[in-house]
Amino acid sequence: MSQSESSSLLPTSSPLLPKLLDPGFNLTLRPMRYPRFYEMYRNAIRNTWTVEEVDFSLDTNDLKTKFGPAERHLIERLVAFFATGDSIVSNNLVLNLYQHINAPEARMYLSRQLYEEALHVQFYLTLLDTYLPEPEARAKAFAAVENIPSIRHKAEFCFKWMDSVQSLQRLETRQQRRQFLLNLVCFAACIEGLFFFGAFAYVYYLRSRGLLHGLASGTNWVFRDESGHMAFAFEVIRTAREEEPDLFDDELKAQIVQMLTEAVDCECRFSEDVLSGGVAGLSTRDMRQYLEYCADQRLAQLGLAKHFGARNPFPFMDLQDVQELTNFFERRVSAYQVGVQGEVQFDAAF
Repeated sequence: MSQSESSSLLPTSSPLLPKLLDPGFNLTLRPMRYPRFYEMYRNAIRNTWTVEEVDFSLDTNDLKTKFGPAERHLIERLVAFFATGDSIVSNNLVLNLYQHINAPEARMYLSRQLYEEALHVQFYLTLLDTYLPEPEARAKAFAAVENIPSIRHKAEFCFKWMDSVQSLQRLETRQQRRQFLLNLVCFAACIEGLFFFGAFAYVYYLRSRGLLHGLASGTNWVFRDESGHMAFAFEVIRTAREEEPDLFDDELKAQIVQMLTEAVDCECRFSEDVLSGGVAGLSTRDMRQYLEYCADQRLAQLGLAKHFGARNPFPFMDLQDVQELTNFFERRVSAYQVGVQGEVQFDAAF
């Protein structure tokens, strides 16, 4: 039996117990080392929904009778991004995250998250089939990474920051663990915490005008899922930082700021495309300010100083019925839940 295998059987007080990012595949759920991850898993189960519950019947009429060319271009670009964004996240979960977070309760959450990402892909598939009835437009949306430059640019950004760990089988060195943390920051802070937040802003803007209520209601559920995904990722980062504080030196902090700055610029390029037809009530200037505001929130959640000093320019975002951005991680999901029965004693023996 290897040292990593035998260490998984040691009591929680042992100094040889593996850290969260130590190589290995710890299987011991009790005593539970990280009960916070298990609670996140339970909360995710409570937030169960299905695509079949989303009613798009009013949306199709809105698209036919209330949308001009500029708004149609906005929604076509938006659904094209949705068609690929969660697939990138799912691939990263399977290929890069699951094997390196060495706690079974954390892997339980990642398994649930993978289900939720598949649910989002199904939601966006249904969205595209409903909103883009023309086969040619639908095919173009599904191939957005290849044929829409502003979306391809976002995908290239993701691969640049995330693929550096794809060839790693084990996080043996300090540099490899830093690479992994940068992957996790890109996934949580940039893709889910910036790219998707920018997309949600367009959805909630349309809702504020009384448009696409089906898309907005489904987005509320997706938003709750994404909130949990980010909370989990930031908790992994916080735990790794607590266990190995030397990983978070000035160089890593500077890389994180650089990454988020690139992500803001990348998403602004997308907004220039999305709003190229001129949409009343939205401007690329306001979108940049909103994205900088979101980036500052991500930095704060990572325990770093805010970089942009931007304020939220969109009052309609206060209307969202999931949670205000500045403190949404603290909300207990109650608007849509299923029951979870039973309790777990975190310190119980086998």
